[in-house]
Amino acid sequence: MPIVNFHLVEGLTTPAQDERLLIGACQLYAEVLKAPMERVRAFITLHKATHFALAGGLAAHNGLHAPYFEFIVLDGRPLEDRHRLMRGFTDLLVDALGVRRDLVRGSCRRVEPQDWAIGGEPASVIRKDEVAARAALNTPPP
Repeated sequence: MPIVNFHLVEGLTTPAQDERLLIGACQLYAEVLKAPMERVRAFITLHKATHFALAGGLAAHNGLHAPYFEFIVLDGRPLEDRHRLMRGFTDLLVDALGVRRDLVRGSCRRVEPQDWAIGGEPASVIRKDEVAARAALNTPPP
């Protein structure tokens, strides 16, 4: 289920930078979540500089590149893992694209396992044992 989408201004990155960002994101996800690589997805959505506003102006006029990322995890992932991904995706954007750290924004969306499909079936069914094990780790002792 690990999915990340980077929103970037069109024309401000090279294909090599895009590849470094996407491959790095896949590796980070697999490492942090201990997920098999075949489950990981990473995307770049490009926006025209005339369709991307930041700091009160269009990127076409102010020349700023302020990427936004959003990533999805199944609910039950520890807060520490989610924070590690936030830092990691920010680091990747700064290192791979040379953007200013203070302009990077991102968010995590947690999805209930019964609301996520894997091959047309709910993750709560397909990944029942994994979801239960994760819940047991995150439940405080009585």
